Amino acid sequence: MSEIERLSQTDEDALALHRAEPAGKIALKATKPMATQRDLALAYSPGVAAPVRAIAADPDAVYDYTSKGNTVAVVSNGTAILGLGDLGPAASKPVMEGKAVLFKRFADIDAFDLEIAYTDPDRFVDCVAGFGDTFGGINLEDIKSPECFEIETRLREQLDIPVFHDDQHGTAIIAAAGLMNACHLTGRKLEEVRVVLVGAGAAGLSVLELIKSLGVQDDNVTIIDLKGVVHADRNDLHDKLRRHARKTHLRTLDEAMADAHVMLGLSAGGIVTPAMVKSMAADPVIFAMANPTPEIMPDAVKAVRSDAIIATGRSDFPNQVNNVLGFPYIFRGALDVRAKTINEEMKLAAAHALADLARQDVPDEVAAANKSGALKFGRDYIIPSPFDPRLISFVPPYVARAAVDSGVARIALKDPQDYGRRLARRLDPTAALQQRVTASIRGTGKRIVFAEGEEPSVIRAAHAFQSQGLGQAVLVARDDIARRNMRELGLPEDELDICNARLSDRNADYADWLYDRLQRRGYLRRDVQRLVNNDRNVFSACMLKFGDADGMVTGVTRHFTNTLSDIRLVLDAAPGGRIIGLSVALAKGRTLVIADTNVTEFPDAEGLAEIAEGAAHAASRLGLSPRVAFLSYSTFGNPPGERTAKVQRAVEILTERGVTFEYEGELAADIALNPDHHEVYPFSRLTDAANVLVMPAVHSASIATRLLKSAGGATVIEGLLIGLEKSVQIARVGSPVSDIVNLAGMASFDLSQRS
Repeated sequence: MSEIERLSQTDEDALALHRAEPAGKIALKATKPMATQRDLALAYSPGVAAPVRAIAADPDAVYDYTSKGNTVAVVSNGTAILGLGDLGPAASKPVMEGKAVLFKRFADIDAFDLEIAYTDPDRFVDCVAGFGDTFGGINLEDIKSPECFEIETRLREQLDIPVFHDDQHGTAIIAAAGLMNACHLTGRKLEEVRVVLVGAGAAGLSVLELIKSLGVQDDNVTIIDLKGVVHADRNDLHDKLRRHARKTHLRTLDEAMADAHVMLGLSAGGIVTPAMVKSMAADPVIFAMANPTPEIMPDAVKAVRSDAIIATGRSDFPNQVNNVLGFPYIFRGALDVRAKTINEEMKLAAAHALADLARQDVPDEVAAANKSGALKFGRDYIIPSPFDPRLISFVPPYVARAAVDSGVARIALKDPQDYGRRLARRLDPTAALQQRVTASIRGTGKRIVFAEGEEPSVIRAAHAFQSQGLGQAVLVARDDIARRNMRELGLPEDELDICNARLSDRNADYADWLYDRLQRRGYLRRDVQRLVNNDRNVFSACMLKFGDADGMVTGVTRHFTNTLSDIRLVLDAAPGGRIIGLSVALAKGRTLVIADTNVTEFPDAEGLAEIAEGAAHAASRLGLSPRVAFLSYSTFGNPPGERTAKVQRAVEILTERGVTFEYEGELAADIALNPDHHEVYPFSRLTDAANVLVMPAVHSASIATRLLKSAGGATVIEGLLIGLEKSVQIARVGSPVSDIVNLAGMASFDLSQRS
């Protein structure tokens, strides 16, 4: 069987993602309008001549008139791709594109991957130096040791922009941050700790140099490479490693580990034994950073040392040493002050920032993402979470200040506090919204029912939902069919709960209760029993009603209206609430909640007011400060018409109820979304542009949402449902796996939940 035939489901999903049109993971987008002849004349000929002359007169003006100040080249020759070795520049491209995506996702930096077919350091350096000034910075990646040391050093000498080999320095910065906090918790000074460095490659030596800059002493470090202890009497060491060799009688890893305070592993899985760990000093610090298999697994450490502080490179254990905590924010800070290099001071500043952030109070959404519940600074939390939303506004200012203070910045920060606020607004709102939801539900262990549990897409979504730690998935399905489909998908058969409605021991209880509920609506007992046996939406809704599950996702095989009708046989609206359909549109840095998109066709004034209240609450749950606008073709009575009367009355109802959120209407859409509409309407109650749009009818809500998505380029989360007594989300027919997972997350998050 060929290698391609042995691909796992994850491999297949990854290939499908990369192959989907447009292929790859990145694209170029214009940042200025290109719609008219005048636009083109300004952006290109003849207008472009003006910035050309300005840059010729002052080379630094290139930062003012071009995108240089927000671009990074991600450069590799493919000689050390992840853990796969020398596979060449073309094979490295998916990794480099991925790195570019991370730059954009975490720091809003435009990164361009460049794969170079030169393994000779001279040719590689000449090539990169030739185009280097095109970019604001160079991120070197997946270049084998020891050539990577020479390449980085020479490029830093030749270019006056930041050059950063992330494989070396990224791991070093995060590990240094963790080590500072580990020493803080154990009461040790860095100058006193005895360190064993296992692994003398690029990353290992960079970690070593950085922790020495922090205060770790030469005589307290023992380095281990493939041949044992690196000592001064060896004659097989390259220059970079020889500088760290010392006189010592130690020759083996076993000997080096005895009485050591710290083990830093950047080598290979399984080479550190429990006996070695047992021989270490009190309160040992174990950073087993080999991936995917650490030098020693955390449970093996805990079996012999309950006093150990443990970090790994894996996301399924506490204290993950993850490079994404470093490079996006280091380059962000460097680019924003137009730094000429990334020096030791800037790397140390990043490490101190990460260490300081881990000691801060942890936001609820970050704490919720932890499997063990609440997080606080301590032995299982010495390194920030990669998805901590504060990273973008916390780390770059440290780096930028260090660049200014060390004299490598071209410009200074005019207002450091405002700089932090501007950074916080840069992130992609779609990613931030989804992260808020997933961070809040991860670790809660809520049971989410996937009603259409025999469908392959639903099975895959349920597996992804559970394997990502978002909750416990329950498939409503016939066991034999669900397991057969799991086998065909290459998924394990024993990880998901399967509930067969017909065979469930709760079947009789559900049928008795539902018959009592429906007998005066024309349903015979056999009708109800048939519903419980055969209609998975009805059965799943009964699970929620009886508290046997916490949320439900359905709709992949049945249209919304029919699905909601089935669910309403079991579930009512929440007390005092109203069932509402919502869409969330994210475009150009703006998040809009739109209601009602799919439940009430023509709401009256009372209905519009209730929709506004429900949508405002959902917006608050999503982290927005709700500003509600009742949309109409009319703005404050102009032009007049009968259809505006119910909108005006809805506003009056909210006033009578004394709601605490901002609201206004009736408003035309362009007025509602204009943050400066006070200039024309100074009496408006809204303090800024509206972010919750209440539509006068379901058809207008649907039209507006789809226009935003299709013509406006917005990312739209469609079909969210609120207001039922239990948390249910209904997908669109044929929804992809990612959408089903997201809706399952929303079902767990429960937009209707009241604190």
